[in-house]
Formats: sequence, C-alpha cells, structure tokens
Amino acid sequence: MTRTVSSLIGGRGAQGSPGGQLTVPNPAHLDEVVAEASLADAPTFVEACRTARRAQDVWAHVPAPVRGRAVQQLGRLVEDNKRALATLLTREIGKPFAEALGEVQEVIDTCAFFLSEGRRLYGQTVPSELPDKQLFTFRAPVGVSVIITAGNFPVAVPSWYIVPALLCGNAVVWKPAEYTPATAEAFAQLILHAGLPEGVFNMVLADGPTAFAGLERSLHDGLVDKVGFTGSTDVGRRIGELCGRHLQSPCLELGGKNPLVVMPDAELDLAVEGALFSGFATAGQRCTSLGTVIVDESVHDDFLSRFAAAVESATVGEPMQDVLYGPMMSERFCDRFVGWLDLARPHHKLYGSSGTGRITTENPRRGFVGEPSDGLYCHPTIVDGVSADDELYRTETFGPIVGVASFATFDEAMDLANGHGYGLSSSIYTHDPLNVFRFRERISAGMVSVNNSTSGAEAHLPFGGNGKSGNGSRQAGIWVLDQFTRWQAMNWDYSGKLQKAQMDVAEIPADLSFRLEE
Repeated sequence: MTRTVSSLIGGRGAQGSPGGQLTVPNPAHLDEVVAEASLADAPTFVEACRTARRAQDVWAHVPAPVRGRAVQQLGRLVEDNKRALATLLTREIGKPFAEALGEVQEVIDTCAFFLSEGRRLYGQTVPSELPDKQLFTFRAPVGVSVIITAGNFPVAVPSWYIVPALLCGNAVVWKPAEYTPATAEAFAQLILHAGLPEGVFNMVLADGPTAFAGLERSLHDGLVDKVGFTGSTDVGRRIGELCGRHLQSPCLELGGKNPLVVMPDAELDLAVEGALFSGFATAGQRCTSLGTVIVDESVHDDFLSRFAAAVESATVGEPMQDVLYGPMMSERFCDRFVGWLDLARPHHKLYGSSGTGRITTENPRRGFVGEPSDGLYCHPTIVDGVSADDELYRTETFGPIVGVASFATFDEAMDLANGHGYGLSSSIYTHDPLNVFRFRERISAGMVSVNNSTSGAEAHLPFGGNGKSGNGSRQAGIWVLDQFTRWQAMNWDYSGKLQKAQMDVAEIPADLSFRLEE
C-alpha cells in the first residue's frame, strides 16, 4: 500500500506541495512505492514554528506530572502499534524486521522512563549566607524546540528529543529525514493522538536546504529557542554556526568513526561477534557503526581469519527474513557507499564477500536471501592494513565496510582510536581491568563499551559524543533534561530590610593566634 503523506501543522495536514513531490520506494523491492510525500517550503517551516510559539505557553503551564501522562499515553499507543510501525519502518528503509522491532521498543522504553520524570523535574532549596532569606532553583521550559533527525533510526532517535522536550513543557517542530516520510507521518500521528493540545507538536516534511532556510528565518524572527540535530558533521557545523549567531547552543549528535580495540587477552570469538554486529547491522548505516577494528599484532592474523569467515558466512538480503542486514536505505546512500570503496588502496587487502560494491545477478553474494536485483544491496567489505595515513581511516563511510588496523603498544592503539577526530562510541575487548580503565581514561569518545559492540543504547544512559561527533550535549536519561530546560535561580528575602550578599554577612570571631603548648 502506498501512503500519501504531508506535513502536519496544528494537528492538520498541510495543503499543497510547495516544496515538490517525493516518491519513496521500498529499498528492498524498488518496484514497490511506500510513500508519495508532499514536501513543504521554507515559509511552511516558519508557519510551523509560529504555530508552536502560539501553543507553547499554554503547554508550559500544564503541570509537569500531567505532561508525563501524555508521554505515558504515547508509550501505550506505540506499544499497541508496535508491529505495524516496525513493518512500515522495514518497508521504508530496509532495516531488518527484528531490528525494527527493537527500535520501536526503544521508543516505548523512552516513554516509560520520562513518564516518571514529570514528577522529578527537581530544583533545589539552597541555604543563604544571610538570615531570613531562602534560595531556590527551578527548571523552566526552553520554549519552541526544532528537532531535525536522520532516517536511519526514524522513530527511536526522534523520541530521544521529542519525548523529553514535550515533558519539559516545550512545543516541538520536527523535521524528519525526507526519505522516511511514511514512518515519520505514522509516528507523528501516534504523538498527536497522545493528548497534546493543538499546535504543541508539528511535523514538517522538507528537504535539507529548505529546512535550513526555514530555520534561519525562524531564528531571525525569534520563533525558535532550541535546536536539536542528529546527522552529518558537515551539516551540524552549519547548524551550530547558525544557532551561534542567535546566542543559542544547539544539541548536536553527529557522525562517528568508532574504534573497537582487541587486546591480546581478548576472547576472540566474542570480539568477532561484536565486530560483526557493530560493523554490519543496519548495513553499517549507524552513527555508532564500527569504523576500524584495532587489533594487537600478536592476535591480528587469528582475529582477521575468524572475522572474515564470520562476515563471509553472514546472511544478507530480504529484511523481513532472518538476516544480518538488508538493503541500503536509499539510492543516495547506495551510490555514496560504492564511491567510498575507492578509498581502498593497493596496500589494503579486502575480505568478507564474493564481490564488492552492489550485489547483483552479475556480481552475486553466496548465500544471499532473495533476489538482489530487486533492491539496493551491497557486499560487506573488510579492509585490512588500514593505517593512520589512509583516507579510509579518517572518513565516516556509513555503509557495510570495516577497516582493520594493528598495533604493537597500547599507546599506538590509543593514537589510532582517537586520531581521526571523532568521539562518539568506542569498544575494547579485554579481561584485564587495567586495560579497561586506561582505555576509558584516554578515549575521546562519549560512550565506551567493554566486551560489547560499539552500537547499542539504553533509554536511561546518556548518548552523545565529542569532537567531530558533537558539541558535548547528550540525549537520553536525565542528562537530556539540561537540553530542554533552563535553570532559574530565585532568592526570597523576608527579613524586612535590604540585605546585601557578600557585604552584610555575619562574621564568626576566632582567635587564630592560639597555639598548643609543645
């Protein structure tokens, strides 16, 4: 079934297609159209922000525990529609159905966590240095929040922003990836049916340049108070610069070139299992996907042999079947990935499949599930012999390709783990606590796994990175509350007179010349 979708502003579908029409095929079956989307233009984006501005104050005055009830109701709606939403997600971006179910569960978990945070938006009562005076701190909503997200996690990642933003009393304008309009519209409908007042949540379907133009004008007109963005580092820089001109600090979750370090005491089969999932689940189209396995030279050959065998035997193909990964999300990502294969150099050795590039009848993969010509499938590729001088080492490739490098000393391993400038996710395989704590202390990444994959997040743990991976902001857990609230300090003096801090403070006399006899 083809879905006809459009932007949703003030709870109603936007009329017309000022930004053009977009046809979205199923990447696993290109002859099947999943959605016909009517795209917005920049003025429509501004209209959505203006609508949110009108609604925000009313929502902010709803008690936070009551706002939490809306979050609870959203979680129930998503749970009751879990299979339908996951099926649509798989049809639209080709994510294996088991992974899609896990992604939808993450939305449910996020709602379950933030339901109770409506009763825990804690401030503090602080003692004053003056008598008859009390000090308080409060969390207040930031205001109108624009959320711009990528399409590789079309419901889980948006929920990390949207759910806490709404809970904290903000109105939201969400710009999902234009190549996931059907999943976005379905998720938006669930949000709208959770009990929000009209205009508190709005969704704008638009391409990137249009959304940027709309955001620029909305910031200029004073309609936006916070921007959350998940996407590429290059776009994140532009959004950061734009927000900086308006003295705003955006929440930026950007790309990654995530290392997985294999120490000589590592359990190699477990490390292979972690590298397989980290590198190739979701066809490597995750910001937390494995970039380079960094292996101690004493176990390099053994690890590589096992890793290559695991990748070669992994099942790839039809995403509704039990496969490691399905197709690339869209033609754009498929073409870009094939181009990244040119980063392999003569000193590299390739492993992992019976071919490289696009999987076709003429370029087949052994054990492929389904008909490769139906969709946008690519061979998994391991590139051995990667060094810090290689462009492949420094480039986020966003597809089913994993580099392998070797090291002789722990210092060399850490140089390779950090030298690319990204700092999102990381992993180390070892049984030595000293290795674990040395790695945690020196890695630039915001997230560290021990004997686990570079991918994977839980709703109550902070998610985010540093360097080229973000500006230090965090999503998920209580930490994201600092993105969608502002601290307000209040002092209440009931002494009946003006008391001046630092000036009218009582002194405690002491005899500081006193000494004990020796």
